[in-house]
Amino acid sequence: MSDIPLVDAHVHYWDPTRHYYPWLNDRPTIPFRYGEYSAICRPYYPTDHIRDAHGHSIVRTIYVEAEWNPHDPGGEMDFIAGLRRDTGFPSVAVAQVWLDREDVAKVLESHAARPFVRGVRQKPRGNASPKETRPTSMSDHRWRAGYALLHPLGLQFDLQTPWWHLDEAADLARAFPDTRIVLLHTGLPADRSREGLAGWASGLRRLAACQNAAVKISGIGLPGVPWTAENNREVVLTTIDIFGVDRCMFASNFPVDGLCGDLGTIFSGYKAITADFSEADRRKLFHDNAMRIYRIDA
Repeated sequence: MSDIPLVDAHVHYWDPTRHYYPWLNDRPTIPFRYGEYSAICRPYYPTDHIRDAHGHSIVRTIYVEAEWNPHDPGGEMDFIAGLRRDTGFPSVAVAQVWLDREDVAKVLESHAARPFVRGVRQKPRGNASPKETRPTSMSDHRWRAGYALLHPLGLQFDLQTPWWHLDEAADLARAFPDTRIVLLHTGLPADRSREGLAGWASGLRRLAACQNAAVKISGIGLPGVPWTAENNREVVLTTIDIFGVDRCMFASNFPVDGLCGDLGTIFSGYKAITADFSEADRRKLFHDNAMRIYRIDA
């Protein structure tokens, strides 16, 4: 198969030397799923991303909010607007929001007024393991009141939550069937034991039953383990089997996943895992679905 043009459906550009990102700037650093991450606490621009993708044809990118100063969500989109003007990247963006704050309507209206913003992200409060049963933000009445504002403004929601909260995510999807949910990082299947993968797949199936849900296959690295196709083959193929080819898209989660492997290795891994797929299906996974789901002009 000829090398297809790629849409990197989840990328971050940042500059902690010029702007404030609490998790990148503050010391000590916070606990993180990939472990120590000081190596990525440095500027990362579209030129760095294209350089890292050497050997792969990235033609569009989807920027996802990078936990910028939470008191200035509009400032991050000003930064992204400047990058778009100067470099042509990213193609579209997912902005920061806090759905349970007093200013949620004002912030969402500001985001929706920017022609390149397609949706928002706020990581719901959650539990550290499936053994804990406390409800997340997704069940909170005030949080849901903010969420209800998304569809009228033409915004969708990028959801980052571990798989043991996907029952709540499915309930949210059913309660707001007109709002698209894009599950990030494949539901975070960090536990690769047979029991862990079974629980993850079960949660994925419940969310996939909601036709307004899609998924990004990204962020599936393991701490201290090199990123290889063999390590991640089952996760990738199970996700595609559950959601179907039309609702999955590949992404790098760079520069964050640079802690697990280089960008070329990750995209080459996705290509190797899907080598037996039809050319049409691979084009959907690597390009067409992201273009459609994030309404990117051709």
